[in-house]
Amino acid sequence: MNFYARRVTLPVITPITLQKRVIKVFSEDHTSRAVEVPNDITARDICQLFVLKNHCVDDHSWTLFEQLSHLGIERTIEDHELVIDVQSNWGMDSSSRLCFRKNYAKYEFFKRPLDFFPEHMVCVSRETNDTMTHFQLIQTFLDSNTCPEICGYLHAREQGKKSWKKLYFVLRRSGLYFSSKGTSKEPRHLQFLAEFSDSDIYTLQSARKSYGAPTDYGFCIKPTKSDSPQDLKVLCADEERLRICWVTAMRLFKYGMQLYQNFLEPHQKQKVSPMRSISENSLVAMDFSGQKSRVIENPSEALTVAVEEGLSWRRKSCPRLVSHGSPSAGRRPRSNPAIHRAQPWFHSSISRDEAHRLIVQQGLVDGVFLLRESQSNPRTFVLSMCHRQRVKHFQILPVESEGELFFSLDDGQTHFTDLLQLVEFYQLNRGVLPCKLKHQCSRVTL
Repeated sequence: MNFYARRVTLPVITPITLQKRVIKVFSEDHTSRAVEVPNDITARDICQLFVLKNHCVDDHSWTLFEQLSHLGIERTIEDHELVIDVQSNWGMDSSSRLCFRKNYAKYEFFKRPLDFFPEHMVCVSRETNDTMTHFQLIQTFLDSNTCPEICGYLHAREQGKKSWKKLYFVLRRSGLYFSSKGTSKEPRHLQFLAEFSDSDIYTLQSARKSYGAPTDYGFCIKPTKSDSPQDLKVLCADEERLRICWVTAMRLFKYGMQLYQNFLEPHQKQKVSPMRSISENSLVAMDFSGQKSRVIENPSEALTVAVEEGLSWRRKSCPRLVSHGSPSAGRRPRSNPAIHRAQPWFHSSISRDEAHRLIVQQGLVDGVFLLRESQSNPRTFVLSMCHRQRVKHFQILPVESEGELFFSLDDGQTHFTDLLQLVEFYQLNRGVLPCKLKHQCSRVTL
């Protein structure tokens, strides 16, 4: 019996990891951009992509957010999360979207955990009563063998009702509990509310208006697979710093060491990125300030140089114009008093509440700032900045001296020819401010 071999041509099957999807990402000014990405792309990859496309300085604070408009909530998509998996949980008629913006506070708790976790709210079983260091505190959250607790009062919306009740809550690795008897933490008095393995933590964008909350500092726990308002566990704190404490602790309990690895990754030795060309990866940071040039090997120093170069480039692109008429001999040319309008930290005539919202969105880290026109006092400006997780506002007054107009933040003691000069001074000197200006609150157009 003769057998004949027959060649069969099979269709080419593209591996799932190589298949691509088109996603749309929004910025804070509501512009958007659609990009084709592979199915296994992470939130960090998306941020890196837009940093390159928009020629931004990568200071490791760029973040992708998930906004569920129909619920009025949003959350940080962690750097390691797959973006396609996040979108797969959205309903067919959902108004959900991805948003790209800064979040300076994303990993700040790893640097200064004692500022994020008030001593009276943290309970840690320790053999000694010595004051904990920053390192010891963060280790208790990352070490699965330790059992830290976050305790305190929260307002909770009663299930299926519009009323709110203030209860004593206990947050543990196993989940969130509330006490049925005052501040008792006995097992018989603790009632389970939610756990985090199949849930995500969101902040409420308008707690009072949308949920009738007693304060504006609302957050919620939402089951990952559910898009129903009835399944939300809605809570609110009395202060912003307390909300930050609860939400940060929940992120740590949910992701643990993965969050710490996300924090360390940008600071470790950079690997060759497939999105960059060989010539780009061969570039190194150089210092030409001395008699001999040198390679900058310290990543922190290289980042500082990059930021300074970016600021210098922006200043060169918006040169200080000389006022009409020839300046007199021996006098420095007069600066352009409107040069601030081209700066990314200037937000024109936004309100005090909008300035507060922008700074909170981009992270309550010391030194986050923006400048705006005063709505209550014409011809004056306001510096809005963050210090110790609170937003503060300082008035900038116009001052006339010898027929020329100057700006001052300290009642005329220090004069600046324009607002750019003022900002540059307070980026280097604290002066009358509670801290130096460090991070500009700016909007990016995609």
